[in-house]
Amino acid sequence: MHISHYLDRIGYTGDLQPTAVTLKALQEAHLLAIPYENLDIHLGRRLTLDTEAIYQKIVVEGRGGWCYEMNGLFAWALRELGFQVTLLASAVNRAAHADRAERNHLILRVDVERPYLADVGFGNGFRFPLPLEAGRYPHDFQEFELKANGSQWWLLDRGTGGPGYDFTLEPRQMTDFAAQCHTLQTSPESGFVKNTVSYRFKPEGFISLRGALLRRFRSTGVVEQTIADVRLYRTVLQEQFGLRLSAADINQLWEVVHKTPEPYPVPQRTLRPDTA
Repeated sequence: MHISHYLDRIGYTGDLQPTAVTLKALQEAHLLAIPYENLDIHLGRRLTLDTEAIYQKIVVEGRGGWCYEMNGLFAWALRELGFQVTLLASAVNRAAHADRAERNHLILRVDVERPYLADVGFGNGFRFPLPLEAGRYPHDFQEFELKANGSQWWLLDRGTGGPGYDFTLEPRQMTDFAAQCHTLQTSPESGFVKNTVSYRFKPEGFISLRGALLRRFRSTGVVEQTIADVRLYRTVLQEQFGLRLSAADINQLWEVVHKTPEPYPVPQRTLRPDTA
C-alpha cells in the first residue's frame, strides 16, 4: 500500500499538508476519479472491510466501491498524509428502516483547523467536506443541512435530494461494521442485493446507473437514457464510470441488469429524455 499510488489513482498533484484546503481538494479528487458501485455483490464476490483488500481492488485494479470501501480507503489515505481521522457510524434513512439502519453507513470525522464531516461513500452525496457545525451547505445544485441535538447526535438532511443519515460522534473501528457489511450484501431485502448501483461525480454534476437506467444530474435537470444492449452497457461502465471490468464480468452483470425492475423515480428534478 503506497500513498503515491492512491494519489495517482485520484489524479491529485496538489499540496499534501493536512489542512482544510487539502482535505477539500482530496475529497473532490477522489469523487471525480473513483465511482461508487456495488457490482461485486452481483458478481458473487464478498465485499470486505480489510483495508489492504480494498486498496488492491480500488487502487490497483481500477474499481470503485461502496461506503465501507470508499471511506475506509479514504480514511487510510488521510492518515498516511497526517490527518487526524475518526471513523463514525451513521444510519441512512432511519425513518424507513428503524434500528435496522444502525451502522449501515461509514462516515469520517476529520479534525484540522476545526472538525469536518468527510464522506466519499454516499453515491450522490456532498462533493466537499462539511464543517461539523449546524447549518445549511449548498453544493452544486443540492443543499445539505446539518442539524445537532445536543453535542453528540447529528442529522444530515438532504431535503428533496433523498434520505439523509443520523450519526453520533462515538469513535468506531472498521470491525464495528462487520455485521451490517454482511447483511447488506446478503439479505434479499437489501437494496444493494436487489439492484446494481453505480455513481460518479462529474465537473458539471454526477451520473448514476441503476440497473439499465443511466441518469445524468445537472443544474438544468436530469437526463435519462435506458441502456439497450450489452455493448452500450460495456461502454458506459468503461467510459462514463471508468471501471476496469473483464468482458466476462460485464456479460454476467448484463444478465442481471436487463432483468432489473425499473429504478426508483427522481421526482425532485425535471426529467428529460436523452436525445444523444
